[in-house]
Amino acid sequence: MKRYLDILSDMEGKIAVGQFASGQKLPSVRHAAKHYGCSISTITRAYAELEKRHAIYSIAQSGFYVVEKPGDRSVASPGKRIDFASTSPDPNVFPYLDFQHCLNKALDIYKYDLFTCGDSKGLKTLRHTLVSHLSSDQIFAKAERIIVMSGAQPALELLAKMPFPNGNSAILVEQPSYDIYLRFLEAEGIPVCGIVRTAEGIDLHELEEKFRNGGIKFFYTMSRYHSPLGTSYSVEERKAIARLAQKYDVYVVEDDFLADLGEDSGADPIYAYNGASHVVYVKSFSKIVFPGLRIGAVVLPEKLLETFCEYKRYADTSQLSQAALEVYIKSGMYERHKRKISSQYTARIRSLNEAVRRYNEAGLIEIPDVRSGVFVQFKLPQTVNLERLIKRLAEKEIAVASGKRFYLSDYLEREKFLRISIARAQPEHIEEGVRAIIEEVRREARSLY
Repeated sequence: MKRYLDILSDMEGKIAVGQFASGQKLPSVRHAAKHYGCSISTITRAYAELEKRHAIYSIAQSGFYVVEKPGDRSVASPGKRIDFASTSPDPNVFPYLDFQHCLNKALDIYKYDLFTCGDSKGLKTLRHTLVSHLSSDQIFAKAERIIVMSGAQPALELLAKMPFPNGNSAILVEQPSYDIYLRFLEAEGIPVCGIVRTAEGIDLHELEEKFRNGGIKFFYTMSRYHSPLGTSYSVEERKAIARLAQKYDVYVVEDDFLADLGEDSGADPIYAYNGASHVVYVKSFSKIVFPGLRIGAVVLPEKLLETFCEYKRYADTSQLSQAALEVYIKSGMYERHKRKISSQYTARIRSLNEAVRRYNEAGLIEIPDVRSGVFVQFKLPQTVNLERLIKRLAEKEIAVASGKRFYLSDYLEREKFLRISIARAQPEHIEEGVRAIIEEVRREARSLY
């Protein structure tokens, strides 16, 4: 079964990146079986599944061909620009046809019920589906504790504004962290303080001191595939954070928005080690399906549920989108797409790491050991002028994100780095982009002498 899925994923990937171009004839069943070292029946099954997914079509007595979809050329041909800045999913891997089928199916199943305002907690059937869906990631919760939101951001904003049972008001954030949330906290005048997180992790002694004496309402963290670092906490760190939260009655808001894009096995979230007493788990579906879906979910401890629902008050998410997502998950399409997109992104991260090893002989940049997810931190020498470097890269049509924006405005203990995202970076451009970045860093370093 695993061999079949690997072959299917590889074929889909080649179609997605244009290795099998629109209208191209695929290898015969016999030749494909020889290439993959498998039985003819396995290839026949894979081709049948690709045909079912509208990726290929068959012509009697001729063979199988790649479907030419409207707009393929414009999506797959971004020109010379190398995009290491965008975080939204690659349009080439959007599940357009599958999700269109789910929308139609949702209309058939629910009909007029979809055009009501709906329950403020979210579509009941979706919440029950999420019980099983989340349990595969060691998130065990009854449907009553799962609230559907119009994305992860509204959930994070609501949590920042509502009171917590511990009576504290300050929010502790990693530094660096999610820039949009930092700007929201500052704009709203919400008490916020930072704690250093590097590619090596976090100082647990400092964290305990802040939990003990900092008047902390909750600690906002991305335990897995952190933005902008790309790293994940070790199992020991996750267990320690869960233990400290319970010991000092400080809540943890765990933003797991990239959970589905990683391939690390056994990397359970902090929630799995806490028993749901002090961890709020936040999940987004925008990065795995497409941003316009605008659906997220939050899993709340019992003590926070009533207050959260009072602050939420009304339904804010399309009933149709929720119903379509329910169909998408229950049909197995979600898991299939997750496997496809995570393997493609992991391959891009691998290409990035190989390019850094090839061109970074002088060790001008430092990168953490990131093998899956979307982000990688390119740590730079402190003497490099970051703004000038980014400007030079832009002139070469290479887009990157400055590490400056991922800190609180008044935070002083900053590393100098670029946040590199492979979400929109086409595989054939990654090596060229990395080489150009290292060349410009070398040029910048030489200009100092």
